[in-house]
Amino acid sequence: MAAPANTVKPKTSPKSIKFLFGGLAGMGATVFVQPLDLVKNRMQLSGQGSRAREYKTSLHAVVSILRNEGIRGIYTGLSAGLLRQATYTTTRLGIYTVLFEKMTKADGTPPNFFMKAVIGMTAGATGAFVGTPAEVALIRMTSDGRLPADQRRGYTNVFNALFRITKEEGVTTLWRGCIPTMARAVVVNAAQLASYSQSKQALMETGYFSDNIFLHFCASMISGLVTTAASMPVDIAKTRIQNMRMIDGKPEYKNGLDVLLKVVRNEGFFSLWKGFTPYYARLGPHTVLTFIFLEQMNKFYRIYFLDS
Repeated sequence: MAAPANTVKPKTSPKSIKFLFGGLAGMGATVFVQPLDLVKNRMQLSGQGSRAREYKTSLHAVVSILRNEGIRGIYTGLSAGLLRQATYTTTRLGIYTVLFEKMTKADGTPPNFFMKAVIGMTAGATGAFVGTPAEVALIRMTSDGRLPADQRRGYTNVFNALFRITKEEGVTTLWRGCIPTMARAVVVNAAQLASYSQSKQALMETGYFSDNIFLHFCASMISGLVTTAASMPVDIAKTRIQNMRMIDGKPEYKNGLDVLLKVVRNEGFFSLWKGFTPYYARLGPHTVLTFIFLEQMNKFYRIYFLDS
């Protein structure tokens, strides 16, 4: 009786390359969607507390920003957005890719849906913790233009923001809103990464798709839709906590739950989904571009380094 042939896993890129490609993919996508991120943040802060809404719709927000702050204003906070991707996305996608390969069987069978979700949540929470300082700087920089001139923080770039926050408010402020940020990341990554892998696998099994950009695009759009539907209430809690100021020595909000309760009480239940249009308009393309860039970099690395 012949001995069974040894099953050898195909060669894969080093872990450092996985982390590098994850960050570069996220940064490349951010260059395209930063204006949508800014509009999303402004919409989530519009009408905060008892104030009237600054923006009626997302289109009104875009027109107002362009009129009052110019073309450069729509890209406010880009440096913080890039740093967030360099920290958060590098960690998140790197850890996800490594764990995904660890859980893949020797015959190439991928992890089941439950394991994909667990891997996604673990990767997301870890990445969120690492990326929270950049997230705080991003929220503050993108929201600054909506304030009266005498109330603006006036950060010149992300490093100026991080330095001043540390100097003026203490280093722990860099991790303000860390819990809702990590909670949002768990929701987003369980939905985004797991649904992307599952959608890609399901589309491949139909026989109508091959492993190309069109497949990546379709799987990414499905993933972005699932993620948007699940994560908006958590995201608005994160945004408001990271942008809040101290009032008479006390913070505006105690925690994420306090944000949600005050939003529902003062602004209405559906305000939890305020900024839905720019949120999906940002998340959908960002998901698509991130995974397309990631898949293409992995493809070229396999061709020019692994296969050779």
